[in-house]
Amino acid sequence: MAAATAHSWFTVLTSTGGGTSRCSLSSHRLFSTSLRPSSFFLPKASTQNQNHNKNVLKKSSEKEADKQKFPQRSKNEGPFANADGRSSTNEAGRSQLASIKSFGLQRKGKGVLLDSKEQQVYCTHTAPDYSLPWQKQRQYTSTGSAFMIGDGKLLTNAHCVEHDTQVKVKKRGDDTKYVAKVLARGVECDIALLSVESKDFWEGAEPLRFGRLPRLQDAVTVVGYPLGGDTISVTKGVVSRIEVTSYAHGSSELLGIQIDAAINPGNSGGPAFNDDGDCIGVAFQVYRSDDAENIGYVIPTTVVSHFLEDYERNGKYCGFPCLGVLLQKLENPALRACLKVPSNEGVLVRKFEPTSDVSNVLKEGDVIVSFDGVHVGSEGTVPFRSSERIAFRYLISQKFSGDSVELGIIRAGEFMKVQAVLKPRVHLVPYHIEGGQPSYIIVAGLVFTPLSEPLIEEEEDSIGLKLLTKARYSLAKFEGQQIVVLSQVLANEVNIGYEDMSNEQVLKLNGTRIKNIHHLAHLVDSCKGKYLVFEFEDNFLVVLEREAALDASASILKDYGIPAERSSDLMGAYVDSIEQSEATNQQNFGDSPVSNMEFGSEGLLWA
Repeated sequence: MAAATAHSWFTVLTSTGGGTSRCSLSSHRLFSTSLRPSSFFLPKASTQNQNHNKNVLKKSSEKEADKQKFPQRSKNEGPFANADGRSSTNEAGRSQLASIKSFGLQRKGKGVLLDSKEQQVYCTHTAPDYSLPWQKQRQYTSTGSAFMIGDGKLLTNAHCVEHDTQVKVKKRGDDTKYVAKVLARGVECDIALLSVESKDFWEGAEPLRFGRLPRLQDAVTVVGYPLGGDTISVTKGVVSRIEVTSYAHGSSELLGIQIDAAINPGNSGGPAFNDDGDCIGVAFQVYRSDDAENIGYVIPTTVVSHFLEDYERNGKYCGFPCLGVLLQKLENPALRACLKVPSNEGVLVRKFEPTSDVSNVLKEGDVIVSFDGVHVGSEGTVPFRSSERIAFRYLISQKFSGDSVELGIIRAGEFMKVQAVLKPRVHLVPYHIEGGQPSYIIVAGLVFTPLSEPLIEEEEDSIGLKLLTKARYSLAKFEGQQIVVLSQVLANEVNIGYEDMSNEQVLKLNGTRIKNIHHLAHLVDSCKGKYLVFEFEDNFLVVLEREAALDASASILKDYGIPAERSSDLMGAYVDSIEQSEATNQQNFGDSPVSNMEFGSEGLLWA
């Protein structure tokens, strides 16, 4: 790798009275031409157990070298981490998320005047144990920042209430804690919507008012409850940059505001204001580097409004859509001439995701020159405001899932227009598990579960290079496709000889290629033959006698204290709605990373 390539790590931080520890580590590679290894952090809640945090710090440092060898990808690429509040955790290595403090703010001429209605939110988290998917990790507590937006709702960061089991809100100057409910969680945009039903909580409360997108050098004030004290904290700075930014928690790329006001652990979820007292966004992450200082990030109101409108439209959060194409810049004149592009415009389609709608209307070699009538430059940028330009992906992020767009393309020298439907990206290896708890099935002590980024984080030392490469370079061929792995083998007489197997991908059962974990459960249930024959990666074979496997199931569950042989989502009947072709059955990984963070050049990017 070229010396100019640096690595950035997105990390959830927790601070204690004795120091800062990093947990729920997810490292990502970022191409950079001038920066040495650096880190983006999601500053998080302050913990109450200092010994625990020392253990976490030690664990993180021991894993750093391995992560540099094979950094984890980001969901949609991004060099940042959350700026979160103070979290208390009770177990080493557990991800520590912030809870919420909200603030009532009043406008009074210029500037921001804090009233006496600030709130603090306490959150209890219980994260899944991805290595032992039938159980959860030890619970921990955290605090963070949030603010009122009216209609009985609060807004905070998604990473502040991740894996929540209880959220409580306390008004500033009040001893009563009110139970809050998480209505929606936008992982990609790192925003969560909360509600408090108690009328007493909202008595006298005044919601914040959202302002316009700021200009460069506009003054900004960040309000929150960072480490260093128990009372509200106010820091001031200016807007340094506005561009499409990587979001550490969601591993996505959306519009972000860079500021030089201090954002520390405890600020996540807190509002940022302009001089008129209007809220211009939500503090959520910072950039850590020996070469840079005072780089914090705010989620702009445009992204917040998109999240809220998505929730109002659908009654839930559906996510930001994508085009699903790998694009190359067309800065070189000879490249444009070869493609018969008459002017300095457009981006070249090099590849598209099989699950995207554009795979039906675009071809490799097409040049996209416009998006809904907006011309796309040869550097992959489009006009932004009066005299600025911004990444082409910004236009896509303004749309909603299911929206139809018109693409102007040049194909073999001919200009034409095509229609495409946008929808959220389908990840073969997900970054977050829907519903919180991973799926699993145990067959004669063989524990099968889908491969996910959290599982890779927990099992990073024992997952082979080939499986990691597949996770980084493979695209989902159809919706619902999963990489199913044998997580571990619970030793028993019935599985003698297989006890040392772990983190191996299972490809087939009795000759049938496995589509996902539910399909595997269906194949096991419908088998009538004498043997269960599992085919793994690298042509390894596992054969079990079916009757003996069924007979051993109850004793294995009892010996290991497991409540059920499979997760609840696999109890229902399997409906095969997935159409596969021979091309789909081929599981070879591709030649392009599935994440922008993995590219060694800025000339290629996913949109």
